[in-house]
This record gives sequence, C-alpha cells and structure tokens, in this order.
Amino acid sequence: MASLRRSLFRVLTRPPPIAPFRISSVSRFSTVDVNLSDEEGKRRLFNRLLYRSRQRGFLELDLVLGNWVEENIRSLDELRIRALVDVLDLENPDLWKWLTGQEHPPEAVSNNPVFSAVRAKVTNNLNKAAPESRAAPGQPWVRGWDDKRGKDGPIYGNQ
Repeated sequence: MASLRRSLFRVLTRPPPIAPFRISSVSRFSTVDVNLSDEEGKRRLFNRLLYRSRQRGFLELDLVLGNWVEENIRSLDELRIRALVDVLDLENPDLWKWLTGQEHPPEAVSNNPVFSAVRAKVTNNLNKAAPESRAAPGQPWVRGWDDKRGKDGPIYGNQ
C-alpha cells in the first residue's frame, strides 16, 4: 500500500511534460500562417486578424486597432500582415501607452511599419483634440471620467 501511495504521489507531483514550443515565422506567441495565394485562405486570414484587432478586451484598442485594420487590411502585403500580427501580440496596456505617447516604445516596436501607421493615426486624432482634454506628453491621464464639476457634476465618488 505504501509503495502504491509513493508511486501515485510521484505521478501526481511530476511536472507535466513540456511540449515543444512552436515559434512561427510570424510571431513568438501565435502561429498565424500567412498564405495569400488563394482567396479562401486570404479571406480566413483577414477575418481572423480583424477579429483579433476588435476583440482585445480593451475598448480603446478595440476601436483604434479594429478601425485601422478594417480600413487597411486588404491593401497589406505579406510583410505588413506579419507586422500586424506582431502588433496584435503586444500586451494591451503597453501598446496603449506606446500608441498614445505616454511611454516610448522599444526600438523593435517603433520600427514596425504597422505600429508606426497606427500611431500616426492616433497622434493625428489626438492633435485634433482640445489641449485641456489631454495629459502632458509622457504623463498618464490621472483624472477620472467623473471629474466634471458644477451643478450637473457628481457630489462625490463615481456617480
């Protein structure tokens, strides 16, 4: 009985076998096969990338990336599609800070042509906004959505 317990304990506490980590030619995190040779494969790839750009779980990025991808995906060549996949693999908070100029992106991200195009669009839109509605460059936005004061403003908290 004791040997059965020891054997069972070894089996249950053994770390799971490590599957080979597949690194695709596109990205470290995803395995998207870029095949633009047939129409069906192209349609599936475009739909998949459009979905990934619109369903990030970060509303601002859903809107910015989703709209940019929808407007531009049909004109992207294979190199730019690979660059798009690399952008879609970035973490949401970092990507948002880099796109809005709150932090400087790493050189590899700065050199990505899709990131540069999306950042140019975001910067252009931000430059159209009133200066008082923006944080100072390099500084995070610290006021909340309920910072409006006056007779219609909240008395306290997030009302």
